[in-house]
Amino acid sequence: MTTKPAPAGQADETSMTLVEHLIELRSRIVKAGIGVLIGMVFGFIAVWPQGPIKLIDILILTFAPINDRFAPIQSVGTTEQFTSYMKVALLVGVILAMPVIVYQLLAFIVPGLTESERRLIFRALPFVTFFFLAGIAFGWFVTTPVAIQFLIGFSDSPLIQTQPTLSDFLETVSMLLLINGVVFELPIIIYVLAYLNVTTAKQLASYRRYALVAVVIIAAFITPTGDPVNLMLLALPMYLLYEVGVILARFVPSAQAPRKAKRNVEAP
Repeated sequence: MTTKPAPAGQADETSMTLVEHLIELRSRIVKAGIGVLIGMVFGFIAVWPQGPIKLIDILILTFAPINDRFAPIQSVGTTEQFTSYMKVALLVGVILAMPVIVYQLLAFIVPGLTESERRLIFRALPFVTFFFLAGIAFGWFVTTPVAIQFLIGFSDSPLIQTQPTLSDFLETVSMLLLINGVVFELPIIIYVLAYLNVTTAKQLASYRRYALVAVVIIAAFITPTGDPVNLMLLALPMYLLYEVGVILARFVPSAQAPRKAKRNVEAP
């Protein structure tokens, strides 16, 4: 008994589909990378020690424990200052390029976008920027100061002199700010997914229990320090943002329906 081989045309079509997806992924990554590089140029200007902004000095004066006896931050490695400055410049590039990154991500993971759906994503980009900057501001004024104060002031022993290294301090501050910015994108992502019929407000509301557990697990995983204080500072706004996303999903126009039905009709 022999098995009937698949038609050659069908195999070629499947192979080409995979190749086209890989080409599309490469294109999206390149475009997002170009956006980050352009933003990094402005980040380099912001962190340059002789530049007009001196962002590193602002971060140290804002979050480091200042005292009159010694410098609050120390640099112990030969390349530590340069690499630390470049990492912060990269972070600034990611922040400035976040609308581009989010658009390229959505455009890749949701295949077959219609013209109206593409317009929706373009209209959502200003809100993406707003929520991301709101997350950075929340991290700047709430999460990061409390986290740094808790971590550095954990022990008040007179035998311990707290003087973090430059790389360790900037990595902690940068990660806290970046995580807050990304987390604040959650309502926009939920609304866009609801608009594209990937999920609905009713489904999201029914998943509240699971969402709460997932939020705590994700917060524990992405919190750079892992301590319970920072975990709660991140998990609480994450869950509140999930609820905001559920509310926004209720305002998705009901006329957006039947993408799935359309796909079923077009399927062979």
